[in-house]
Amino acid sequence: MATCKCVIYYRVSTARQGSPGLGLEDQTKVVTDYLGDGAWRLVGEFTEIETVKSANSFVSRPELHRALEICKRKRATLIIANLGRLSRSVRFVNGLIEEGVDFKAADMPHADKFMIQAHAIMAEWERVQNSDRMKAALAAAKARGVVLGATGPANLRANIETRQKAAEAFAKSVAKVFAGFKAAGLTQRAMAEELNRLGITSTRGGQWNASQVGPVLKRLLRKPARR
Repeated sequence: MATCKCVIYYRVSTARQGSPGLGLEDQTKVVTDYLGDGAWRLVGEFTEIETVKSANSFVSRPELHRALEICKRKRATLIIANLGRLSRSVRFVNGLIEEGVDFKAADMPHADKFMIQAHAIMAEWERVQNSDRMKAALAAAKARGVVLGATGPANLRANIETRQKAAEAFAKSVAKVFAGFKAAGLTQRAMAEELNRLGITSTRGGQWNASQVGPVLKRLLRKPARR
């Protein structure tokens, strides 16, 4: 069996290290499972400590640049645990493709770099959609007289109502996806993992965990109140 050279690149955030799928231990397991068939020879391994500024900045990833240099020099493939740990920015992924280095996402073993690019486009689209929904909800709240950032019982009530409406709108937007998960008999943890794999962001624009899936399921099961 021919052996291919590879360089592993991990990215972790000290603020979110404990979140499912985001920690170094989780990424290591995914990559180890992917490389377990013996077809790869490791020639480099790098871990990036994420900062707010470097989250989607190609120039602010020194470890990534070191990994790419070795890939070019050794003609190796860059291995990442999943696309979300690289970036959810299409511009960032395009920049990596332009570097001329082959790369693979361990959670999408059969995807080539162009399929990964398409996946990044969908992930970015979903993030923009979530952002637009939130902006629309805030604009509607302001139009109803809610003073954003202000305190007091009246404004607190209005803000709660705004959040509830935004949550309802989000639940409706992913209703078909969750219906498919339920039909397949997935657990809440498995649903969270699948949502992350598909690049669908949570209500706050981040990755999912099992505790975030529960409230959405409850909203979808809740019968509308009679008027």
